[in-house]
Amino acid sequence: MARSRSKLRSKDPAGRILHLDCFSGVSGNMWLGALLDLGASARAIRAALAGLRIPGLKMKLGKVKRKGIAATYVSFEGPRWDAKARHYTRIRKLIEDADLEQHVRVSSLAAFEALARVEAQIHGVDLDHVHFHELGSVDTLGDIVGVNAALCELDVARVSSSPLALGSGTVKTEHGILPLPAPATLALLRGVPTYSAPVDWETVTPTGAALLATLVDDFGPMPALRPDAQGFGAGNDREGPMPNVVRAVLSEPLMSVGRDSVVVLETNLDDMSPEALPFLIERLLEAGALDASFSPLAMKKGRPGHLLRVIARPRDRDALSCQILAESTALGVRQLEMARILLDRESRLVETPFGRIRVKVARSPTGQARAAPEFESCARSARKHGVPLLDVYRAAERAAESLT
Repeated sequence: MARSRSKLRSKDPAGRILHLDCFSGVSGNMWLGALLDLGASARAIRAALAGLRIPGLKMKLGKVKRKGIAATYVSFEGPRWDAKARHYTRIRKLIEDADLEQHVRVSSLAAFEALARVEAQIHGVDLDHVHFHELGSVDTLGDIVGVNAALCELDVARVSSSPLALGSGTVKTEHGILPLPAPATLALLRGVPTYSAPVDWETVTPTGAALLATLVDDFGPMPALRPDAQGFGAGNDREGPMPNVVRAVLSEPLMSVGRDSVVVLETNLDDMSPEALPFLIERLLEAGALDASFSPLAMKKGRPGHLLRVIARPRDRDALSCQILAESTALGVRQLEMARILLDRESRLVETPFGRIRVKVARSPTGQARAAPEFESCARSARKHGVPLLDVYRAAERAAESLT
C-alpha cells in the first residue's frame, strides 16, 4: 500500500531506502535502536536531543539478546513531568522552539500531531486540549526526535515497512485497562496492513504507530533493493515464540521506480447511452478513482458496446464498484488486483509569459527527468489570456527545461 506524503528526511532526494521488518511489531525505542544498530551516530542523536533543552535528558544504549538475536536497546532518563507539561500544546511549543534541523523539527511535530489527533478523537476533546499521559513522557519525545534525527543522519529518503504483527490481550494505562491493540494505536494504523501475532502483549505501541503513520511511504513485502546493512532494535524481553525486535534494512536505491498494488474494475456495457459515459467517468474520478476510461466493444450477437475500466486504490474497490452499479446499467463489476511499478514523480509550477503553469516531472529508472505541462493548467491560462493553447503549452515546455 503506497502513501503519498511530503517528507523532509534527507537532503538528497535520491538518498537511501530503509525497510522495516516488523515481524514482532515496533515501538519508538525499537525504531531508534534499529537505526543506531545500523550505524546512525549516537553522538548525532544526542546532539539533536540536546537541542530540546530538557535538563537531565539522557539517552542510554545497551546491547541485549532477544531469542538469540543481538540487538540495541534504547532507554531514556530525564525529569518526570507534571500533568501541565504533558499537554500537546506545551510539547508542540517545546519542539518548535528547539534547536533542531528543520526537517527533524517538521517530522517530529507531524508525529506528535498524529498522536494528538487520535487522542482528541478517542476522548472527545479539542486538539489543543489534548493531555498526554504515558505518551507525554520524555521517553516518547526522545524516541520521536531521535528516530527523525537518525533517519536524517543515515541519509534516508524513503521508508517502507512490512505488514504489522498485532498482539492481543490488554494493557494497563492511566485510563484503566484497555484492549490491545490500544485504541490510539489502531486509529493511527488506519488503512495499514496488519495480521494477528500469536502473543498476548503489546507489539505495536502508539509511539511506534505514530512514526509509521508519518514516515512510511509504502507498506508491503520488502521491495527490490540491494541491502547494505541490517540492524536490530530491541523492545522489552517478552515470553513467546518471537524475539521482540524490529529489523531495519538499509539500501542504496536500486532503480528510480515505485511499487504498489491497484485494483482494476471492469464491466461491459451494451445498453447504456454513449452520452452518459463521459459523465460516469467524471463522477468516478471525483470519487477517488486513479484513472477511468471506456473503449468500444463488439459484443454478443454483434451488438456494439463499451468496456468500462477503472483503476483504483485497493481500499476504494467496493465504494467505486457500488458507484458503477448505481450510475450505469451494469449488473456486475469484475475486480482484479494487480501489482504496479511507477516512476517517481512530482508536480511543480513554472513561470511563463502566460502566468504560472503546473507541470508534472517524472524520473526514469536511470534517473533522467522529463517534464510535461498539465493540460488543464495550460487551458485555463489560454482562456484567461486569449491565446492559442499550443502557445501556452510550448512556453511551459521551455520553462520546464530547467527542471530536467
